[in-house]
Amino acid sequence: MSTWQAAFPVVAATLGGALNAVAGGGLFLAFPALILTGMAPIPANATSTVALWPGSLLSIGAYRRELTAQSHAALLAAVSVLGSVSGAAILLRTPQPVFGRLLPWLMLAATLLFAFGRTMSAFLQLAPRRSIEPSPSGLAGVLVAQFAIALYGGFFGGGIGIMMLALFSLFGMHDIHRMNALKTLLVACINGAAVVLFTLGGLVHWPSAFAMTIGATIGGYGGAAYGRRLDPRVLRIFVTGIGSAMTVYFFCRRYGAP
Repeated sequence: MSTWQAAFPVVAATLGGALNAVAGGGLFLAFPALILTGMAPIPANATSTVALWPGSLLSIGAYRRELTAQSHAALLAAVSVLGSVSGAAILLRTPQPVFGRLLPWLMLAATLLFAFGRTMSAFLQLAPRRSIEPSPSGLAGVLVAQFAIALYGGFFGGGIGIMMLALFSLFGMHDIHRMNALKTLLVACINGAAVVLFTLGGLVHWPSAFAMTIGATIGGYGGAAYGRRLDPRVLRIFVTGIGSAMTVYFFCRRYGAP
């Protein structure tokens, strides 16, 4: 492996960790960086998930107060783990060529979710306010939807945070701090469960994962420290641009340049 191949994913993970701390979208940097250095898509997906997971795990501590007030957090976490294990198990059984054909569409979906997910969440928050505690039928709906999101998250993972915020809005949550706290916990559960299966399945390229984890942690700390000075709208446009460019690249790579 050349020096460029070793350093490029670490730089991308550092920037990705910083983006995750202030705006999200770190996947758009860490995952393509591994592919651009020659790694196959499925190991790149697994390795980037491992590299970015510790950052989301450490973020839970900042939301301890908001999480203790949510009675269904443990149940949603359990459903998230089950869904993620299912999704990761499907990925382990997916041939590389099949995942390669799906990849452009997965990147497109993640980019669209990142670009328009907050608008969708804001629209849903205009609905009549209901109790934060859903009815039994409402809770069942949340659990089914969360399982589906976690299933997707275990398979690929791009955009799951935005999907969860939209889900919480749809079922009556309007406190953004409580929503972000729950989202952070569930993202950590989804990615953590996937990391276990990816490790057992031998998909992780550990030298890259360890180096990228250090970079992502440094980037996350720096992003959290200095992110408030940056305009989040500019950051979101920047991340959307990266996601769009990577989506076009993967479509051209799969189907040929027009």
